[in-house]
Amino acid sequence: MPRSVSHTALVASSAAEVRSAIRNKSYDGHTAGLAAGKLQCNLAILPEKYALDFLRFCQRNPKPCPIVGVSDTGDPALPTLGHDIDIRTDVSKYRVFRNGALSEEVTDISDVWTDDLVTVALGCSFTFENALLRNDIPVRHIEKGLNVPMFRTNIDLVPAGRFGGKMVVTMRPIPEAQIDQTREICGRYPQAHGAPIAVGDPAKIGIADLSRPDWGDTVEIKPGEIPVYWACGVTPQNVLLAADLPICITHSPGHMLIADVAEDAETTILTHN
Repeated sequence: MPRSVSHTALVASSAAEVRSAIRNKSYDGHTAGLAAGKLQCNLAILPEKYALDFLRFCQRNPKPCPIVGVSDTGDPALPTLGHDIDIRTDVSKYRVFRNGALSEEVTDISDVWTDDLVTVALGCSFTFENALLRNDIPVRHIEKGLNVPMFRTNIDLVPAGRFGGKMVVTMRPIPEAQIDQTREICGRYPQAHGAPIAVGDPAKIGIADLSRPDWGDTVEIKPGEIPVYWACGVTPQNVLLAADLPICITHSPGHMLIADVAEDAETTILTHN
C-alpha cells in the first residue's frame, strides 16, 4: 500500500498532485481547502438512457446543479476539465447506488464501470471559498479542518422526467457585517452555485437543527455571525436516489473531483482542448 498522506500535507499541492495522491490510494479524505484556485466538481455518473433527462433537470435547476463538464458515453476522461483525469480513480470517495439504495462507498469504481455510463460534472461551493478567504471572510469548516455541513430543505426543484425533489444546501456562519460582501463575491461564481439562497432562520427553509447536519460536520456559529445557505451539489444525489435507477455513482459528500482549470474560468471550461 502507498504511504498515507494527510490533508495538511496536500494543502500546497497542485490539482494534478492531489489527483495523483487519490489515484494511488495514498489519500481518501475530503477536498475542502485543497488546490486553491482550481474548480472542484460534484459528480453524477449514470447510464446514457437517463442522461438527457438528467441534463434537462440540471439546466432547469442551475443553482444546485451547475453543469461544468459532460463526458462521452463510456469514456472515463473529462478532457475539458483536465488532460489526465480518469473519473474511475481520481475522486477520493464514491457512492454507488443500485435501484434507489446505497450499495457501497468505495475509493475506486473501475470494477463497476461500464461502457454505457455518462459522467456529469457539476460546480461545487468549495470553489468560491478561496475567494472568501482572500477577502478575510472566515470559512469555519476550513479553519477547523472539517467537512462543510449540508442540510436537506423544503425548497422544491423543477422536475424533468423521473428527476425531481428538494434542494440540499451548505451552511457557513458569516459575520453579519460581511454578508453583503459575501453575496457579491459568491455571485461571481455561477458555475459554483453563485450567491447564497437564504440567510438567517433555518426553519424558513425546513432545517430543524443546525447542530445536526444531514452530511458533513457541525460547525460553531460565533456571536455576531449569521448562518448563510448556498445551493449544494449533493442535491442531485437525493434526486438520483429517488429516481430509482438501476445504477448511478456520485462523489461522497465533501470528496470532490479537482479540475485543472481555474475556479473562475468558465470560458476555459467550455473551450479547453
